[in-house]
Amino acid sequence: MKKTFEVIKTVLTWLIVLLAVCMMVFTIVSVTTFDRNDRALFGYKMYIVRSDSMSATDFKAGDLILVRSVDPTTLQPGDIIAFTSQDSANFGETVTHKIRSLTTDAEATTYEGKPAFITYGTTTDTDDEMPVTYPYVLGKYEKCLSGVGNFFQFLKTTPGYILCIFLPFFLLILMEGINCVRLFKRYKSEEQREIQAQQ
Repeated sequence: MKKTFEVIKTVLTWLIVLLAVCMMVFTIVSVTTFDRNDRALFGYKMYIVRSDSMSATDFKAGDLILVRSVDPTTLQPGDIIAFTSQDSANFGETVTHKIRSLTTDAEATTYEGKPAFITYGTTTDTDDEMPVTYPYVLGKYEKCLSGVGNFFQFLKTTPGYILCIFLPFFLLILMEGINCVRLFKRYKSEEQREIQAQQ
């Protein structure tokens, strides 16, 4: 029975260590990689979806989406792209919308304009204010990890840090502390028995 308890305790300790380490790695990755236009992991840029503008067809707020860099000239209507918005309402923010059609930008001269895309969110089916020219395209949407963005957002909060990182390490330290106390008591008990035997 005692041996079984020791095995269970060892397994539990290692599970707590693994959980704590995984949470730390996830937190570091989320802080240094997600929502960063200059960072990629395994060839993908990763963004946490902030709105439901595409929830009617593809992904919703709280999802984590993977975007791969592509040559903008290869993009076609129906593709979903991430881009840096030039709209007045959300200037500079990263937006991921579907291409409705190919066009030229609003600054086009009488003779020639810069190639651009008319984009829209499928939930409202309303075109974005400004066409997206090639320099602002961040990549093409590849995959969605449903709900994963919410988890990583939670990790960045104080309750998330306490629950997912601090608590596992605290439990580990507590278990090791209890183990040290037991070993110390056992040592003192054996020492006392030796003294009594000598007397």
